[in-house]
Amino acid sequence: MELYALLDESSLQKRGWSHERFVERAVTLGAKLLQYRNKDEDIELVREKLEAVVSLFPGRVIVNDYPELAPLCGGVHVGQEDLLRYAKKPEDAVEALRRSVGSGWIGLSTHNEDEILRANDLEIEYIGLGACRATGTKDDATVLGMEKISRLASFSKHPVAVIGGVRLDDVISNADYLVVGSALYED
Repeated sequence: MELYALLDESSLQKRGWSHERFVERAVTLGAKLLQYRNKDEDIELVREKLEAVVSLFPGRVIVNDYPELAPLCGGVHVGQEDLLRYAKKPEDAVEALRRSVGSGWIGLSTHNEDEILRANDLEIEYIGLGACRATGTKDDATVLGMEKISRLASFSKHPVAVIGGVRLDDVISNADYLVVGSALYED
C-alpha cells in the first residue's frame, strides 16, 4: 500500500504547521499522492495555497471539491453528495468533471457496497473508502472498521484509497492507498 497524504488546511492551521513542514513530512514518509482540502476559504485563496503545495510536493497533488482548479494539479476528489452537483446521473457528472480535469485523476468517496458497485461503472481513477475510524475532520462519518473495509474494497474494480482515521501502520487487505491526515502530525 502506498501513502496518500491528506493536507487539510484547517487541521494544518490548528496545529500551527506550514505547508512546507507538512509536505516535507509526507515526502519523508514516502507519500506519492497528496490531497489538498480547504473547506473554509474562498476559491482564490484555495488556488494560491494549492499552487504553493504543488510547487512543494514532487508527486501527484489532488484537489478536494474544486474541479475548476484541477488543471493546476493532478486531479480532483469529490464526495457522493458533491458528484450530483455536476449532473443528475453519476455518469454525466463524471463526464462533466472530466471536461474540467482533462487527463487528471478523478477520485470518488464511497461508503458502502452499493456506492462501490455504482463507481465500478464510472470512468474514474480511484475510490476513497471509509471511514476506517472516527476522525476529527468528518463528524458525520460512518465508521466501517478495518475488517469491513477490507471486504468492501474487494468489490472495487478501481484502486482503493482507505479514508477516515487511517494510521501510518495500518495494513488493510484489498486496498492500494492509505489516506493519512492527522497521523502525519505525530512524530
